[in-house]
Amino acid sequence: MSIYELRVYRCLPGKLPALLNRFETKTTKIWEKHGIKQAGFFTTLIGESSVDLTYLLEWESLADREKKWNAFQADPEWIKERAESEKDGQIVANIASQILKPTTFSSVK
Repeated sequence: MSIYELRVYRCLPGKLPALLNRFETKTTKIWEKHGIKQAGFFTTLIGESSVDLTYLLEWESLADREKKWNAFQADPEWIKERAESEKDGQIVANIASQILKPTTFSSVK
């Protein structure tokens, strides 16, 4: 059974398009190199904040997450692309993360 990580990025005003572009054109491609599997990306249609990007990552285990996430964070290509995407200023105000375990009756296992 997999575990899932729910991540919510609250953007600074006007910066959501830049974050979406970074994920679509850079981040997800670097994740592929490290074997990081996304299970969905969402923007908020109705809710507390319209400047949030919410996504799910699927992991085999906590050890799998630690290994792959640390490799991604240290990847020189990611460091370069992140810096380039923030050359005009910070994009994200804060990040919330939770590790989730599916219940026995969940459609997601």
